[in-house]
Amino acid sequence: MAPAGAKKNILQRLDAGEIIIGDGGFVFALEKRGYVKAGPWTPEAAAEHREAVRQLHWEFLRAGSNVMQTFTFYASDDKLENRGNAQRFTGQQINETACDLAREVANEGDAMVAGGVSQTPAYLSCKSENEVKAIFKKQTDVFVQKNVDFLIAEYFEHVEEAEWAVQVLKTTNKPVAATLCIGPEGDLNGVSPGDCAVRLVKAGAQIVGVNCHFDPMTCVKTVKMMKEGVEKARLKAHFMIQPLAYHTPDCNCQGFIDLPEFPFSLEPRTLTRWDMQRYAREAYNAGIRYIGGCCGFEPYHIRALSEELAPERGFLPDASEKHGNWSSGLEMHTKPWVRARYRNYWPFRKPASGQPLCPSMSTPDGWGITKGHVDLMQQKEATSQLQLKALFEKAKTSH
Repeated sequence: MAPAGAKKNILQRLDAGEIIIGDGGFVFALEKRGYVKAGPWTPEAAAEHREAVRQLHWEFLRAGSNVMQTFTFYASDDKLENRGNAQRFTGQQINETACDLAREVANEGDAMVAGGVSQTPAYLSCKSENEVKAIFKKQTDVFVQKNVDFLIAEYFEHVEEAEWAVQVLKTTNKPVAATLCIGPEGDLNGVSPGDCAVRLVKAGAQIVGVNCHFDPMTCVKTVKMMKEGVEKARLKAHFMIQPLAYHTPDCNCQGFIDLPEFPFSLEPRTLTRWDMQRYAREAYNAGIRYIGGCCGFEPYHIRALSEELAPERGFLPDASEKHGNWSSGLEMHTKPWVRARYRNYWPFRKPASGQPLCPSMSTPDGWGITKGHVDLMQQKEATSQLQLKALFEKAKTSH
């Protein structure tokens, strides 16, 4: 169990050299469980299915997470109502309930609550800076009212929009983290990871890094580049990382969204718990101290991070009670060849997929469009059949 004592805030803990374990990917995990719709990926489940969201928080807490992120990904009003996505609850109701659920579970352990904002359809549709900031402020006002412990601007493809989000979050006087969903090539306008990090720190973020879109090792490489940029600029920041739980060696700058397997055939790419232990060690060795996960991460993945870093943290998570160190629980298996699969057996496995006709890599889509392109202009109305027909024709010629 974690040591008892008064809670320090996120910056105090990082300043003291503590390792912060994040949580996992709520939208993917809850989509698989039947509570989130793939496509809009919006978090109305926080209000519709409170117990499902609470249970997932609880499982991440038991797995070792120090942070309960509010399930407010894509919870801005413009995203909740985008492309005909009908809602029974208001954005404010969803954000408020998400904060309450995260706090309830955080109070049951050594965890902090982080309120999060994400990129908006408004920005993609070239709305003004003031209009986009007003959307962020509406969510932020709820986080202040609910007194979350710190704030995260996460999942931004364009550093400019992330800067706007950070500037709004900074007005609360709470600690601010910012993560971009970028790889080594930088944001979708070609701004390098190092320059992105410098801009975020100058905007007011005290913790910077990446989340989503790429696998752990690609994300570690990207955060190293951010760290180098911040140090070269003689600025100070802490660094965080929350990657995918999928292998993405074949991705382009857009990340896994361009893979033909996205989103319904990604399972063969899933990292094992042993892959996760390697990731945790690589991230720690790179000087990253906030280490978590995003899409595809399940509680057992977070438990693997916690177990790998247990020597540095000084304790194991509660969920390790049902997971023998280095598979030692297999000593109790009835079959002798399974009992023999101990410690050195697992880290070096190259798991077979069982699908002999499947390739090991894919060719990503590469439409090469970003903010301002007509195909990325968002709308409140449902996507029309005429619009879909045009996209189907374009997809035929893009391969």
